[in-house]
Amino acid sequence: MRAVLQRVSEASVVVDDACVGSCGRGLLILLGVGKEDTEQDARRLWNKVFGLRIFADDAGKTNLSLADVGGEVLVVSQFTLYADCRKGNRPSFAHAASAEHGRRLYECFCECASADVPHLGKGVFGANMQVSLVNDGPFTVCLDTGH
Repeated sequence: MRAVLQRVSEASVVVDDACVGSCGRGLLILLGVGKEDTEQDARRLWNKVFGLRIFADDAGKTNLSLADVGGEVLVVSQFTLYADCRKGNRPSFAHAASAEHGRRLYECFCECASADVPHLGKGVFGANMQVSLVNDGPFTVCLDTGH
């Protein structure tokens, strides 16, 4: 699995002119699922995200986690994180999960997150989405489970 985490003041996702998910202070997570990813990968990735100390303490040091700041989360599926651009000019998505597999692991990741955060917003899996955010910092981190 691959995730791009953006520390945000706020973020939202719109589908067909309707806001379907949002969050306040916390993380916007763009989540990609690969062919070989498992539910164990989803749980492990969420645990890593939840424990990351990427929020500033009173001294301005990045010492606080989502739990420490009561942060909110918006998770948006993004299979394009598995784009392979090594050959030619058109990306290949051969390593991305099938829609069924990707949806199952996206939902597993979201279930893990919803158990830990006060507010979880979600995009619509497979939809054309418009994502808006106010990046705090900016502070962006990429994580990969290594498959």
